[in-house]
Order: sequence, then structure tokens, then C-alpha cells
Amino acid sequence: MLSDYPCFPILLSKDLDASRDFYHGTLGLEIAREDEDDRIVFRCGGGTQLVVTKSTTGTSDTQTQMAWRVPDIRAAVDDLRARGVRIEEYTAPDPVTTDGVADMGHSSAAWFLDSSHNVLAVVQPKG
Repeated sequence: MLSDYPCFPILLSKDLDASRDFYHGTLGLEIAREDEDDRIVFRCGGGTQLVVTKSTTGTSDTQTQMAWRVPDIRAAVDDLRARGVRIEEYTAPDPVTTDGVADMGHSSAAWFLDSSHNVLAVVQPKG
């Protein structure tokens, strides 16, 4: 049943003002709505949404929480850098990045952090 319905990520934020500045001001996502100082809903491509909710603890996870599928990884990385976003660099064992981009076999990927240290990515599938 659930395979028939869209889903949306929910990220945690200790500072919604900083999250608004990052997602709207830096990344350029349109704000769909804000609810009583406890969440902001942003519009993304293909009719999808990203929800950022107020949290007292934030996240301590170092794994990717959300990724955007992009047609050109290099153009996406260049655009993010032009917006002032720091692209993460990783060394062995895995993944290894070169100028911010890792070859994951099935795709190329680059990672960056939001203001609450959520790990975000841009991914270009191969083939």
C-alpha cells in the first residue's frame, strides 16, 4: 500500500532561524509554510517537500539523512560552492572524494552539512 504514495524527509533542527537561512536563503528552496515555531516545510522538485522540525537535541548521526538526485554532479557542486556551501572531503576507507565528489560505483555523490549538522548529499546516478 505505501508504495503508492509519496514520502517526504523530516530533518531535525536546534535552530529554525538558522535552518530557514540555510535552506531558503542559501539553497534557495521555497518555503511552503511555517507552523508555530516548530517546523518549516520547503518545496523541492517533482512536487516533493522537505520538513525541518524544531528539536532540543538535533541529530548526532553522521550518515546521509537526505539526498537530491541531480543530472550533473559537477554543476551541482559548483553551484553549492558558489552559494557558500562547504562540500565535505573524505579519505579512505570509504568514500574517497576528489574535489568533493566520490565515485560510489552506481553513482557519483557529494556531501555537505546544514546548520544543524544534518548530512545532505547530491547524487548523480550512473547509466
